[in-house]
Amino acid sequence: MAKVLMVAHWDWVLYNFRLPLARMLRENGFEVTFVSPNGEYVPRLREEGFRWVNWSVIRRSLNPVAELYSTFHLASIYKREQPKIVHHFTIKPNLYGSIAALLTGTKKVINTFEGLGFLFSEHPLAIGLRNIVLPLAKLAFKASKGWCIFLNHQDLKTCLHLKLVLPERSVVIAGIGVDTRKFCPNHEFLPDNHERPTVVLMAARLLWDKGVGEFVEAARVLKARGVQVEFLLAGKPDNGNPMCVPEEWLRKWQGDGLIKWLGHRNDIPNLLQQVDIAVLPSYHEGASRFLLEAAACGLPLVATDIEGCRMVVRDGVNGFLVPVKDPYALADAIETLIRNPDLRRQMGIASRKIAEAEFDERIILNKWLELYDRVLNSD
Repeated sequence: MAKVLMVAHWDWVLYNFRLPLARMLRENGFEVTFVSPNGEYVPRLREEGFRWVNWSVIRRSLNPVAELYSTFHLASIYKREQPKIVHHFTIKPNLYGSIAALLTGTKKVINTFEGLGFLFSEHPLAIGLRNIVLPLAKLAFKASKGWCIFLNHQDLKTCLHLKLVLPERSVVIAGIGVDTRKFCPNHEFLPDNHERPTVVLMAARLLWDKGVGEFVEAARVLKARGVQVEFLLAGKPDNGNPMCVPEEWLRKWQGDGLIKWLGHRNDIPNLLQQVDIAVLPSYHEGASRFLLEAAACGLPLVATDIEGCRMVVRDGVNGFLVPVKDPYALADAIETLIRNPDLRRQMGIASRKIAEAEFDERIILNKWLELYDRVLNSD
């Protein structure tokens, strides 16, 4: 039985994004152990029957001493656990995990890039960090001969251009897919009920670069036009991220009647079945889980014209793509759907078909299993 360590710098990532993969690996004879800092999702991982190991790392830390300690602590875990495969998720674990693998002679390494995110943004702090992180990452990823997995082709292209990864060990897999049995349309919900406003939902980590500001501004534009619409925003501020939207802004927008802030929700399948349109005006995405889930629920989609959204949203087929940071184009696309219930229904049907044919969880998980077999049989 091959032992796999699944490593992240936040237990939330493992629980919310990688449980289906862990279950599938276990069903196929792998021994899976999660490695992360302690947090509120660790008990849930254990309830699923998985072993968990504590890793001392701070998500938002930039302290060189603390980061060096985190790297050596991870190496000590690898030395003790003796895994056959280490699978890292997001930039910090990818980098520190690759170094730890080199230090301990761990041969089978998988690095998953969940999206290039903040490090590749134009934020002044990110620009400075890139000058430090990228040269080190280039050495670590190549020296460890790690397999690098991307959720879309644009992220892979960017990293190949930077000579950050080995082309022959780089693969695109569209995330973890979506459970189309759990996320499905509500056929009793009437999308053209004229007795209520059209309901628009955005669910995401509440970061500026997820397009929260543009979502709110689009609400302002449509309400100024007299359009009967309700904007719902689900999620909570991610205080460990420099792009976090302050809670006082969220409360102000709600007080101004622009949005209804729902906070963190554990009932996303039910929530998606009660709305008319799903919106994600993100600046950059790996592969949007929210759009995949909304598509599976048979909703028309409005999103920004970026790779991680284009893979789900086919412009004019199951929704509309709009330019990044353009709240007026966003408002126009939403208004088009509001005023055309038949178009909403048609695009919603198309969304469901795309989700079933291309992103069903079983299809995507089989691709991950094929990758694991490939890694095990590689030099």
